[in-house]
Parts: sequence; C-alpha cells; structure tokens
Amino acid sequence: MRVGIIVPQGWTGEYQGFEAAAAWDRSLEIARKAEGLGFESAWLYDHFHTTPKPLDTITFEAYTALTAIACATDHIRLGQIVTCAAYRNPALLAKMIATMDVISGGRMEVGVGAGWKQEEFVSYGYEFPSTRDRLGRLRDTLEILTAMFAAGRASHDGEFATVAGAINEPKPLQEPRPPIMVGGNGRDVTWRLAARYADELNLDAMPPSELPEALDVIAARCAEVDRDPATLPVSVHIWWEHLDAAPSRAELIAAYREAGASRVMTLVRAAVQDPAELERFRDDCVEAGAELGLVAV
Repeated sequence: MRVGIIVPQGWTGEYQGFEAAAAWDRSLEIARKAEGLGFESAWLYDHFHTTPKPLDTITFEAYTALTAIACATDHIRLGQIVTCAAYRNPALLAKMIATMDVISGGRMEVGVGAGWKQEEFVSYGYEFPSTRDRLGRLRDTLEILTAMFAAGRASHDGEFATVAGAINEPKPLQEPRPPIMVGGNGRDVTWRLAARYADELNLDAMPPSELPEALDVIAARCAEVDRDPATLPVSVHIWWEHLDAAPSRAELIAAYREAGASRVMTLVRAAVQDPAELERFRDDCVEAGAELGLVAV
C-alpha cells in the first residue's frame, strides 16, 4: 500500500494567522519534504475557502498551486483530492491537465468527483444542482476527459457538457493517459461511474472495518461492465481529524493496508507548525508496512 501526502493549503484553517507568502513557503517546504521522505504522491483539495466554517483566511487554489509544486519537485506524483466537476468546463479541465502533465514530466493524476459543499458553490456564484445533476455532470466530465486525452479531436454531446472536434494539444505525456481517480462513496452511481471510466476509486474517510464489504460491492459494480475488479484499485482519503484521533497512527495505516486499500492519502496537519512531524509520520508508515521510497540524502 502506497501513501500520499495532502499538502497544506489552508482549507482546514491551518494557515490562520499566517502571512500569505509565509504560508506558501511552508506549503512548498512540505511538498519537497514529502518527496524527499519517499511519499508516493502529493495532493491538494479543490476548495475555495475553509471548512467547516468559512473564515477570512488563506486557502490556496488547487490547480495554480499544484502547477507551482510541479515546478518545485522532481518525481513525486501530483493530484487533486478531488476536483469538483462543476467548477471547471470539462474541456478546459482536460487542457489544463494535459499542460500540467507536460510541465511535471508526466506526473499528473486526475482526481474528480461530483462536488458537495453547497455554501462554497453559492459563495462563488455557481448554481448548486441536484445530486442527480451533479452526478450527470461528473459523467459528462469523465467522457470528455477520456476523449480529449485520446488521439485526435474530441467530440461528446452530453446532457450537461459537450465538445465538438476539440483539439487538445499537447497531449499528456503519460500513456495511455494520466490516471483518472473518481472520488466518492456513492454506491449506486459514483461507484458505477468509477467502474466504467476510472483507473482508481477513492473513498472518503471510510473506516478500515467497512472497507472489505465495500470492496465486494465495488467488485460487483465492475462485474456489471465486465471489468476485472483487480484493474480498479481502491484508495482512501483519511481525514486529518481521524489521523490525529487515532491511538496509534501506525496501527491505523496498517489497518487500511490489511483491509485492502491500494493507497491512502492524508493531511499531516501538525506539520504546518512543525515540518519534522512529516518525518515522524513516515516512521509510522514504515512501521505499518506501507510502501515508501528511499529517503533522499
């Protein structure tokens, strides 16, 4: 099981009281440290202001920040956990990802979900559609991403988004495409979309005890489309509160590994105040038997 680090960007209020330049320096420091410590991937949330209560404090935007992190690192993989499909035109999103894949030397991953944070939609002037429509937009986004990452021009006449002979050059460096990770816990629609379109399914805050039963359902969703469930790895986003509340972080990580998670991603929030906390978390992951790279000397 691999481990990814969610780079602090302020969404959980961790940068309250920071000046913007100092906060960004800390984000870069933690991204570089995560790479140097052998963590497999670095992630950013796709949110605009803090949770659970909107505060007048720093939250860096995911895509611009991730592009800068790509230029400041060498080999760690990079992604969003997860992009709200409603926030960006799907064709533009495909163009952004393709460009970022070239900039990063082929390290981008595409995390995408339906979106859920209603007050954020409203504050930024987005209509907050029904669950059915948000999932429909996610479906169209997945269709358009798939088409625009493939060779040639892309066309898709969807219910919520269309493209007509769209040119996406340069194509991503990765072959056949940057991995697409669908995020969400919806068994009826989201997991079916993942089975049909995704290279990975990311579950949000699911406890290790519930993962084996979920994997059985996910396998059934794959069977519906004649897909081998072994080709759809399942990862888990561990919320930072759950990580901090665990009696033993090593035991929590080990429990996810034993339950069948392909990787976990988490925010080590205490690293904002003490970056050495990331080194202690790496030790916990090693103790848990997780797969990490060699520490850079």
